Amino acid sequence: MQGVNTDVDMENVLHAAHEVNLLPSVCSVIGWPSFFAIDAQFTRYAIMTGQVKRRGAERLWPPGAQRLASGSGSPFFRNAAGSHFVAPAATDVMELMRELPIILFGVGGVGQALLRQILDCRGLHAIQYGLHLQLLAVCDSNGAIVEPSEGIADEMLREALTLKEGGGRLADHPDGGPQGDSYSIVDIAGRAGAVVVDCTASDATVPGLLYALERRYRVALANKKPLTIEQEVYDRLTSAGVTPRSNAAAPRHLGASRWEATVGAGLPVIATLNRLVAGGDAVQRIAGTFSGTLGYVMSGLQAGRPFSEIVREAHALGYTEPDPRDDLGGVDVARKALILARGLDWRLDLADVEVEGLYPVGMDKLPVRDFLDQLPALDAQYAERVQAAAAQQQTLRYAATIEDGRCRVGPVTVGLDSPLGRLVGTDNLVEFHTRWYNPTPLVIQGRGAGVDATAAAVLSDIIELAFAAS
Repeated sequence: MQGVNTDVDMENVLHAAHEVNLLPSVCSVIGWPSFFAIDAQFTRYAIMTGQVKRRGAERLWPPGAQRLASGSGSPFFRNAAGSHFVAPAATDVMELMRELPIILFGVGGVGQALLRQILDCRGLHAIQYGLHLQLLAVCDSNGAIVEPSEGIADEMLREALTLKEGGGRLADHPDGGPQGDSYSIVDIAGRAGAVVVDCTASDATVPGLLYALERRYRVALANKKPLTIEQEVYDRLTSAGVTPRSNAAAPRHLGASRWEATVGAGLPVIATLNRLVAGGDAVQRIAGTFSGTLGYVMSGLQAGRPFSEIVREAHALGYTEPDPRDDLGGVDVARKALILARGLDWRLDLADVEVEGLYPVGMDKLPVRDFLDQLPALDAQYAERVQAAAAQQQTLRYAATIEDGRCRVGPVTVGLDSPLGRLVGTDNLVEFHTRWYNPTPLVIQGRGAGVDATAAAVLSDIIELAFAAS
């Protein structure tokens, strides 16, 4: 095909080549670089939609490309819509592409969704951002696949996904091995410009995250725990590894770390808070519901259903954790509230957050089945609270309130006509009451849970860090 004036339907060629696993060979024959053959998406996205040409032919297409179409040299293609394109020279494309090294900790629900999205977005990231996200290491709690030189091939990433989706361990993968600790993984696999991603639910990643920042790498977190343990750890993670010399916080450094997915999944809660603070818009109060599970429970109570019935249903539907007390206790919401409070430069610890759970402490040690069986004993008290609120034109919500230097988490009564009062179902909602957003608060509402939404927030953080000033 090279050097031949070829006029073909490019969509059919790419589709057929992909179906019989010949896309790499086709790309090789026509002189395209290997990353075009990652999968069919990149080449089809670039050629069929015309995104490359619309962004500026002078940037991606070699000089005289249109003349070559009627002579010899690069092949000439026409897509189904009749638009004509010339294959870009490999050197021109390679100059625009940049590899972004990634180290991923955590291949549970969010980590798996992130890997799938990285693979699915190869074309988008290449065309729109000139980026190829190169996985150097992928780690679960006891194993890892590490390839610090060439990066992990996409086919191997898919194999790892299949293994994890089936309940397997990366240590059992043919190319996997035991994972010593996060520090060692960063030390072995890290390279200049790397982004270290934490999709775990453990604080065991903290040494690796801090070491990454010491080496001037960047970090993106979906994991709340590193940001809600000791204040010094929070300060270092959000200040490019700098340790404050006094009780005052170290200067913020948004070019080194991102943690959007820790509060509200994909909702832009952290970004909004950072912009309000950066703009000098003093935040007087933050109120919000940060649990889809507890939102479901509160909506059920408002509809007049018994508390025990709602919780049992949520548990059966998989809306709660296997032990529903992990949701009903409010600790996860407390961590999110603490992250927001620390974002306001408040020096607080998790123990300073006032938490009221939805069950008495005496039920804390029961087996899950016994706990569920004893829930009807709580029905009457919740029915009374809902009725008392309704008599005052109010309703019950499980909310976090950050105000006057205090963080409080628990059931509260709110006006039926307020943003929180109008909230129904599993959505999250956050109100920012500030100097300029007063008396009407700035409100963010939407899906605040789910592995796909959370992973998308992490992926956006990764892309932003690729272009952030270090």
